[in-house]
Amino acid sequence: MSTEAAVPPPGAGDDGVDTDAAGAVTATGDGTDWRRLDRRTVFVSALLTAGVAVGASVPVTLGLSGRFGFGAAVALVVAGALALVGCAAAGDYVRWRRTRYRVGAERVDLHTGLLMVKKRSLARERVRSVDLTAHLLQRVLGLVTVRIGTGEHSGNDSTLELDPVARTEGERLRRELLERADTGAPGTHREGELAVLDPRWIRYAPVSFVAPALGGAAAGAVMQVSDWFGAQGKVIGWVGDRFRDTALPAVIGVVALAVLAAGVVGALGLWIEMWWNYRLEREPGGTLRIRRGLLTSRSVSIEERRLRGVDLVEPLGVRLFGAARVDAITTGLAKDDEEGHRDQDTLLPVAPRSVADTVAADVLREAVSPTGAALTAHPMAARGRRLRRALWAVAVPVLVLVVLALLLTPVLLWVALACAVVGLPLGLFLARDAYRGLGHALSGDYLVVRSGTLRRSTAALERAGVIGWTVRQTYFQRRSGVIGITATTAAGAGAYTAYDAGESEGLDFASRAVPGLLEPFLERTPPTG
Repeated sequence: MSTEAAVPPPGAGDDGVDTDAAGAVTATGDGTDWRRLDRRTVFVSALLTAGVAVGASVPVTLGLSGRFGFGAAVALVVAGALALVGCAAAGDYVRWRRTRYRVGAERVDLHTGLLMVKKRSLARERVRSVDLTAHLLQRVLGLVTVRIGTGEHSGNDSTLELDPVARTEGERLRRELLERADTGAPGTHREGELAVLDPRWIRYAPVSFVAPALGGAAAGAVMQVSDWFGAQGKVIGWVGDRFRDTALPAVIGVVALAVLAAGVVGALGLWIEMWWNYRLEREPGGTLRIRRGLLTSRSVSIEERRLRGVDLVEPLGVRLFGAARVDAITTGLAKDDEEGHRDQDTLLPVAPRSVADTVAADVLREAVSPTGAALTAHPMAARGRRLRRALWAVAVPVLVLVVLALLLTPVLLWVALACAVVGLPLGLFLARDAYRGLGHALSGDYLVVRSGTLRRSTAALERAGVIGWTVRQTYFQRRSGVIGITATTAAGAGAYTAYDAGESEGLDFASRAVPGLLEPFLERTPPTG
């Protein structure tokens, strides 16, 4: 939670602080050390803005040249770019002058702002993460952005951002704020490096769902850019000329392959950017640290005392190649969707299943990963429910197409037939696969639940981390004799469900997982016979 911090006394400079020769360390009259951001932030801001201006100058110049002439358009664009860079540099200079922070014995304080001054403070005991990020320019200059978070989901008030500071200062802050007494569990599990990147793992990048998504995005970008220059019709005409004598199905196939190839290239590039230099380490004091990134480096720290388990994630394409990734189920890990850091809880990128199991065991300090435990299969009624859903998912669109064909054009009958021929076997395959993926078990100190087909998840949740149970049974579930049992927790996704378990088996599983929590609501039926 953010609270107001003490204001430095008067007489300490124009904004309450005095700057040393480097412009970093400052002090107030009461002897408390304050620090500024690195003064090179102004240079970074000006250079980034200049890059954006250069990238935008070509289409803007072409657009203005038709109205004002080429020379005048160039002059206008140059003047506008200089004004933009100057405003960005001036704004960042003001931000640098008016921003200061300090790390005290009990609180972390940040003061910033000119017209609207913000004074924010975090209690040190509530700090759960100190993450370091540096894009390419910051890496060249030896700078990092430091994000100090409490892990609470209360908007920006739960996070302080120092953008940027020197890398040595960022490392110092990370060590100081995450310094804890050694809470690591005793045992033989090694400290230091737990996993390091194997370049051969890149072979899993093209089989993820990212590849077709990036391919579609690339095709859309080509059409959009061509539209900006008024050449979209020419692009479509050029493609039509290349396939003038080719049958329509062949054209669709070639275009689909081209889009997929572009997606594969994009997926490979994205994987390299995200996971190059990957390293998972266990530091003294019980902290897991993940470092990765080629152009933009990232460092994420997770306290082991906040770890409640792991989630073994197997998307369909990846699973067919015998691979999986490992995510942490942890409390106090900030989520920053605005900046796209949605993968901060990933401990291991997609790797061979054996490697994933080994890393999961090392992270949990277990001899064998609970994600590999033998699971209790769910009743056949659960398979029937999935098969019926698959049939409905195919039948409804087909029926709609048939009705439209009778009302509009018979051509839609062929579309309906194609949907039935392709959709029915695919739906049945996914339904059977989804059933085979269902399961639950108790493995030592962990409860394990597995579900999913397009994205199969095997979550091993620490039983002590379960704070409640949600029992859900719809009308159709009652008819089938199955039930949904959800373990609620303050970590990870917040809820982990055993879908369509047998009624007695599911309730007994929840009762044994956390003894006493569900027992007051159960009525034991004496065995018959």
